[in-house]
Amino acid sequence: MRLQGKTAFVTGAASGFGKAIAETYAREGARVAVVDLNAAGARAVADDIGNGAIAVTCDVSKGDQVAEAVKATQDAFGSLDIVVNNAGWTNPNRPLMETDEETFRKIYDINVLSIFHMTKTCVPIWREQGGGVMINIGSTAGIRPRPGLTWYNSSKGAVNLMTRSLAVELAPDKIRVCGIAPVMGVTGLLEQFMGVPDTPENREKFVATIPMGRLSEPRDIANAALYLASDEADFITGVILEVDGGRTI
Repeated sequence: MRLQGKTAFVTGAASGFGKAIAETYAREGARVAVVDLNAAGARAVADDIGNGAIAVTCDVSKGDQVAEAVKATQDAFGSLDIVVNNAGWTNPNRPLMETDEETFRKIYDINVLSIFHMTKTCVPIWREQGGGVMINIGSTAGIRPRPGLTWYNSSKGAVNLMTRSLAVELAPDKIRVCGIAPVMGVTGLLEQFMGVPDTPENREKFVATIPMGRLSEPRDIANAALYLASDEADFITGVILEVDGGRTI
C-alpha cells in the first residue's frame, strides 16, 4: 500500500503502459482516474479496478479538456497528488521525408503540448496544497534515436528535457517531476515503431538491439512509475529513469 490515500491521474490508461500503471497504483492503495480518449476502454479498465477508480474521457492535446478532466478527478476524490503523462503517439517507422505536417503536429500535440496543458492546470493546485508529483513517459528514442522515427524521437527528446527543466523550476514548490524512458514495448504502437508487421522474425531484429534480450512489458514501466510516485522517492526529481534492458548504454 505504498500509495495509500493518494489520488493519481493517469493518461492513456485504457491500454498498454497506462493501463498497467493505473492497475498498479490502485493495487498500492491509490484512488485512480483512468484517463483516455477511448471512453469505452477507460470505463473497462476502471470497472476492472473497481472501487477507487473512475473513467475520464479526455483529449490531452486540448487544454480545456485537460482542465475539465482534472476537475472531475478532484470532484470525485477531493485531491490530486500524482499525474502520469503517458498518452503518446508516433509516426510509422519510415524515411523522415514521408511524414506529413498533420502527422508531425499530432505527434507534438499528444506527446509534448499535453504536458504543457497538464502543467498549467496542475501546478496551481499543487502549489496550494504544498506539493505533487508529475511523471512523464518519455522514451529511449529521445536518448538513442532509431532511424525512421525522427519526428517521434524529437518529441521524446523534448519530453525528457522538459521534465528536467520543470523539475528545477518547480522544486521550491515541493513539486517533483520525473521521467521514464522505456525501450520499445509490447503495446498497441509496436508495429508503428517497427514499421513492418509484428512477426517473430521482425521482432527479433529489434530485440537484438536490447542487451537484456526482450522488449519492455507494461509491468516494467508500471513498477518504475510506482517507485517514482511513492514517498520512497521523495528526494528524487528531474531524473529520466531508463527502463530499457541496457538499450541506451
